[in-house]
Amino acid sequence: MSVAYPRKFKNSMSARDIMRRVVHERDVHLVTLNRYRYNEQRSCKDLTDLIEHLDGEPADLVQDLSRHVADESRHAMWLTDLLIEIGADVGTPPGLSYIDAFERLLDTDSRQEPQQKEDIVIAALAAINVTEKRGCEYFSAHLHALEQAEPTAENRKIHDTIARILPEETAHVRWGTRRLAAIARQSPSHRQKVEQARAKHAAIEQAAYETGMDITMGAELRRVGRLMEIAATLPMLDRPRYLMEHLPAALLDPKLQLFRVEAARKAWQKDPERFVNQFLPVFFNQATAS
Repeated sequence: MSVAYPRKFKNSMSARDIMRRVVHERDVHLVTLNRYRYNEQRSCKDLTDLIEHLDGEPADLVQDLSRHVADESRHAMWLTDLLIEIGADVGTPPGLSYIDAFERLLDTDSRQEPQQKEDIVIAALAAINVTEKRGCEYFSAHLHALEQAEPTAENRKIHDTIARILPEETAHVRWGTRRLAAIARQSPSHRQKVEQARAKHAAIEQAAYETGMDITMGAELRRVGRLMEIAATLPMLDRPRYLMEHLPAALLDPKLQLFRVEAARKAWQKDPERFVNQFLPVFFNQATAS
């Protein structure tokens, strides 16, 4: 069975590249931590919705998911405690939501035939697996960046909290990979379903990841490119419908425009010289931020 790994941002910047910069900008660092908290908190809701949808079957999966909820809830609690301790905000993070983008890109057309429970399980496991991999990539990169940064008391507290979370997130990835592999071994048709679900959700995750990160000139067209990648994982007859349903949001997203304006305003207020020398060139894809 193939293995899908998270890809770089715009095929050029790794998580380590990004986190190396984040840890040196306290306001950005705190927003990043709050996004972790929000994602862990939100995953509890999504996992609970899945448990309720399964309605007790298969019982072993319900049991595993219940434990997963407990882990994610504990992670959200640790991050909330950390943020409050260091005087940071614990409200809804600003910017474009990775989770919202992921859910919006899922193919949930009401005209489709009702899915069998097995197909729902495969899709859910593939979605959980690929998003947990992204989380592990970023937690690992965050720890590496903190180990290279100044060892302030605040940085040590942040490092200790993420170091507590990462092993459990890694275990979640291994769990999902094992369950998907077990389903794939049942028959050639099961293997095909698992491979298709993994490819589809890997494409959706990459698109959601870049949606939340990319505000530079041309982001709309890059979103369209990611939609094409997702559509390529769908059955041929479903591709035109999927593209027509999602193209308007990719090309005309008011949240993207508002976030661009807000990001530019904050950058100008913080440091006009840096705004001119760094923000504008990066926005127009003329340079890489230092």
